[in-house]
Amino acid sequence: MSLTTPQRPLLPLVPAHAGGRSAMTCRYRCGNACFHDVPNTSSNEYFGDVMTHVVSRRAVLQAGAVLGLAGAAGAVGAAGAPSAAAAPPGAAGAPGLRFSAVAPNTTDAVVVPPGYLHEVVLRWGDPLFDDSPEFDPYHQTAEAQERQFGYNCDYLGLFRRRGNGNFLLVANHEYTNEELMFPGYDPENPTREQVEIAWAAHSLSVVALTAEGRGRRSGGLDPVVGHPLNRRFTMRSEFELSGPVAGDALVRTPDDPDGRTVLGTLNNCAGGLTPWGTWLTGEENFNQYFANAGTVTDPKAAERLRRYGVNKGPSGRKWERFDDRFDISVQPNEPNRFGWVCEIDPFDPESTPRKRTALGRFKHEGATISLTPDGRAAAYMGDDERFDYVYKFVSRDRYREGDHEHNATLLDNGTLYVARFTGDSPGEITGDGKLPADGEFDGSGEWLPLVTSADGEAHSHVPGMSGVEALVFARQAGDAVGATKMDRPEDVEPHPDTGRVYMALTNNTNRGLPGYAGPDEANPRRANKHGHVIELRESDDDAASTTFSWRILLVCGDPKDPSTYFAGYDKDQVSPISCPDNVTFDKYGNLWISTDGNQLGSNDGLFGVALEGPYRGQVKQFLTVPVGAETCGPWVTDDRVLVHVQHPGEADGSTFENPLSHWPDGGVPRPSCVVVWRADGRKIGTA
Repeated sequence: MSLTTPQRPLLPLVPAHAGGRSAMTCRYRCGNACFHDVPNTSSNEYFGDVMTHVVSRRAVLQAGAVLGLAGAAGAVGAAGAPSAAAAPPGAAGAPGLRFSAVAPNTTDAVVVPPGYLHEVVLRWGDPLFDDSPEFDPYHQTAEAQERQFGYNCDYLGLFRRRGNGNFLLVANHEYTNEELMFPGYDPENPTREQVEIAWAAHSLSVVALTAEGRGRRSGGLDPVVGHPLNRRFTMRSEFELSGPVAGDALVRTPDDPDGRTVLGTLNNCAGGLTPWGTWLTGEENFNQYFANAGTVTDPKAAERLRRYGVNKGPSGRKWERFDDRFDISVQPNEPNRFGWVCEIDPFDPESTPRKRTALGRFKHEGATISLTPDGRAAAYMGDDERFDYVYKFVSRDRYREGDHEHNATLLDNGTLYVARFTGDSPGEITGDGKLPADGEFDGSGEWLPLVTSADGEAHSHVPGMSGVEALVFARQAGDAVGATKMDRPEDVEPHPDTGRVYMALTNNTNRGLPGYAGPDEANPRRANKHGHVIELRESDDDAASTTFSWRILLVCGDPKDPSTYFAGYDKDQVSPISCPDNVTFDKYGNLWISTDGNQLGSNDGLFGVALEGPYRGQVKQFLTVPVGAETCGPWVTDDRVLVHVQHPGEADGSTFENPLSHWPDGGVPRPSCVVVWRADGRKIGTA
């Protein structure tokens, strides 16, 4: 049994830097992570090269796909962007994907297929409460921003409910770009007012939406301003540390000597909704907000900070000038209080969110839940860093439908694992995308135990590390047990029907360069700038299993590039796709992928991919987002597709005074939530 839809509510519902991002995005989103040394310097071997038993091809996924050999191998990372396909795929496709694909473009707008409409649901600065002021980009205040929709919305989840407000939207506000938010911003000398506005613009929102009064054929949604469930979390909001790390010396600070209460949540990227009706959100590039790690003289502590990429000197936003907790020389444990998965109850506006420490600390893209056959919760997670790892947590206890108090403890007790991938074609991976002799990149794997948490105690499975240490420094625990270095594992989600797990590996241009890990069967391309998607099947279709089989579904890029692969589907009939990031599924079982950092000369977009039948591997682009923006979310239902348009106009040279995008209103660019529907009122992607 595999569930990703929550049961508690009624019905869930330009010039490029590395990886295609602008230099501006690299600075504000992740603190120029790609221009710093790779934090993972472990010498973990790839087990496909040292295995003594070649796994039978019959042991890999049995999905019934039509597979074919790729053409002659071509170099990856050659100068110049590959040309796009001559024409995008037409309306023919699997159920749910029967629309005319959107062509690659650089339009400063959201572009959708013919016959579809779209509109903005919520913008940065839109009012959420009865006392919220109207948005004024020239006269912002922290007090106003705390009552308005935050900046740079990333993950979105949608609960369906009865009564006023048909839906409940949950949204992450990952980071701020002060150069686009404030007139005359000086990045070397931010003001206290600007910093406090940024604190308020980070974090999370809960917003009721309604479709009432829209008419039968309209798919539009409106926010219900002043709804009792509306809520904003900011860097001033209290979060409770939960699980075995809570209260430990590693998370105690002068401001919180008990080590149990953290103010705020940082750089929240993706997430997931639980079967018990809560929301999980992952803290990702938290390291960039902290300063002065170079003042730490203890070698062990310094290495721990280095492994997470914490700044040796000043931070990019200079928050340490206004709050000592961002200055490691003053409060060295504060970084240990970020990098967790947070759980929020959006149906209880008085509840305190919890940081679930049993799930480990790293740069979480997100966390998504599948239920095992015996009812336990399995949470899948990716660590979004070059050469870092994929994780899974399996709860000790079973989910009980309707027992909210019991279910609120599930993520505090269980075992955290990290993945090791083994290829079945040792010696055949050339790094240029050429398929091995068996016709696909595939193999087996195992989940290596790191920590078992039970009733506030943590038992370590990692020699030389205590249980708490292995949770707080999960990356080093993964290093110690020999986990497989991956190409930026971002969203990792189980299919709601089949239980197969899909992993978006966004890119890794350092793969195979001198001094770095070379290509392997799970990461088969050297200088991988377009990324790939892995399909994993747990043994016995049990999410609690400690072994699995896997194969690569997509090797992304220009279909004309012979190093690309689309599950054996005819490459003349697919949309070009680059840098997969977030994934979701529709009712027909199709995979939907949003992209971040397109390296093919087009704006980022949202793509549908058939997973079964004769169309398996056909990629079709459903929409593109404006100039400089990233496609986030997404959320796909029968009659609506929702995405978050993050950081529009975030391109080199863009400023508040002279933005390179004017979406959505013709003025300053505003990150926003967008809904798409069919003009004729029929179901998405049907004939």
